[in-house]
Amino acid sequence: MTEDNRDGEDGDYPQRCSKPLEIIGAVCMSLVGWKVEGEIPRRNKVIIIAAPHTTNWDFVFLLGAAFHLGLSVKWLGKASLFTFPFGWIMRALGGISVDRSKPNGMVEQVADTLSTTPKISLVIPPSGTRNKTEYWKSGFYHIAKTAKVSIVCGYLDYEKKKAGLGPNFFVSESTSGDMDKIRAFYKNKVGKFPALTSRIRLKEEQ
Repeated sequence: MTEDNRDGEDGDYPQRCSKPLEIIGAVCMSLVGWKVEGEIPRRNKVIIIAAPHTTNWDFVFLLGAAFHLGLSVKWLGKASLFTFPFGWIMRALGGISVDRSKPNGMVEQVADTLSTTPKISLVIPPSGTRNKTEYWKSGFYHIAKTAKVSIVCGYLDYEKKKAGLGPNFFVSESTSGDMDKIRAFYKNKVGKFPALTSRIRLKEEQ
């Protein structure tokens, strides 16, 4: 896990949300009793891990926390979500359509999007589902590696009612070493339904 500055060497930030959204995010998170922690990394482009992911409510709290921090986020969705009549809503909420029928090609699709977008914060839940799984999907890791952008550990801790952004890093040559540090960070983060929390491990580590 390397803390260099391959992207954003000018010390710039990813895309920011509007001031009204920032205020709305702060008010909403305060009303539900949640504390938002962390700072936006000084990088133009980042991939934000969303974990642990155990409920649809994660999306709502994620947006609230992001807006509270002044961050505009993007997320990936299957192409069918972006058709009439709700496609415009999905895009307004930060959705990016991807063709999931080509798993290997999806990494290239997203990496191309990152390389051609000046500023972006892309949120990816590595578990890929709200249910418990034995492995995280490795797409987030390979996208970050291909696009040469940093990964940020985003989290929702329902037990402590805390949400925010943790360490940010570029992937190293050691997948297991990177994942060990990710596991250490999320060790005490509790999802809404702990029993559904996925095991933090990639198949590539076998």
